[in-house]
Amino acid sequence: MSGRAVLRAGLGLLAGTQVVLGLAVVLLPALFWKWPWVSHLPPYNEHLLQDFGGASLALAVVLCAAVAAMDRRLVLTALVAYLVNAVVHLVFHARHLESLSAASAAGFMALLGAAVLLPAVLLWLAADGTALQEPRAKAHGPATCPPSPPGGREVLPLGRGEQLVLGPVAGREQGTAQDGPAAQGAGAHLGGER
Repeated sequence: MSGRAVLRAGLGLLAGTQVVLGLAVVLLPALFWKWPWVSHLPPYNEHLLQDFGGASLALAVVLCAAVAAMDRRLVLTALVAYLVNAVVHLVFHARHLESLSAASAAGFMALLGAAVLLPAVLLWLAADGTALQEPRAKAHGPATCPPSPPGGREVLPLGRGEQLVLGPVAGREQGTAQDGPAAQGAGAHLGGER
């Protein structure tokens, strides 16, 4: 699996959890409040729960946009936003574990720790931008071009009337002073015949 696929899957997982969480809190705030890891805190407040659910859905929108676009700035912004939320959430709950059993507190902290670790790993993966690049065709795969005939030009159809022309550019002879490395790079072009 490529770094891009791992990054997209991780972003998708984060987005999915935010969609589920946000919808649960917005649509069923009293039921969400009854969950033991939530209800041990101060009194029920539907307004705060609705705000929390809305913020979770807003974060899901940004994460979904990052999954769809795989743009470096958007991916980094979405991951940092998620990480800020996850760290604040972890720190708050770590200070309020007294009413939970040891096993419940350990499970809760493991879950919240994973919610910090996953976006941190994804942020590290996305930081240099290489995981965001489209995968390249393999050297021996079907997307490769066969070698050009010696001294000739190869024309490969690309569709929609476009062609990829490989070989020397018309009107220039190989071996002349004009045919240096920069000029040879011009030997492949898109378009019709030159």
